[in-house]
Amino acid sequence: MRNSHNFVCINCPLSCSLELIEEDGEVIEVLGNECNVGAKYAEEEFRNPRRMVTTTVTVRNGLLPLLPVVSESPVPKDLVRDAVKVLSDVVVDAPIEEGQVIYSDILGTGVDIISSRELEKERP
Repeated sequence: MRNSHNFVCINCPLSCSLELIEEDGEVIEVLGNECNVGAKYAEEEFRNPRRMVTTTVTVRNGLLPLLPVVSESPVPKDLVRDAVKVLSDVVVDAPIEEGQVIYSDILGTGVDIISSRELEKERP
């Protein structure tokens, strides 16, 4: 049975409305894309949607109480909430360097979570 899935491409400002037609999990065609990038995006979003993880972790002895962190690369979309939940329990000690690994291999994905800024230790 053929099914239709709708996506909006996020790769450029055109924001093409895409329709992916599939049958039994196999992509038949992608409609609405102005370029090949849109077609590739729809297929990836259908087969294996991935997202960046961005959140904060608690900092001990820092100038600020929270440190913004980000995944080095996208993780499977269905793991984003679980990753944020894991990171909500993480506490790091200042000072922190930008790009420092805060959590290695989040949820066995092979993706590290890194700091997205430098954070100095609080001054006495």
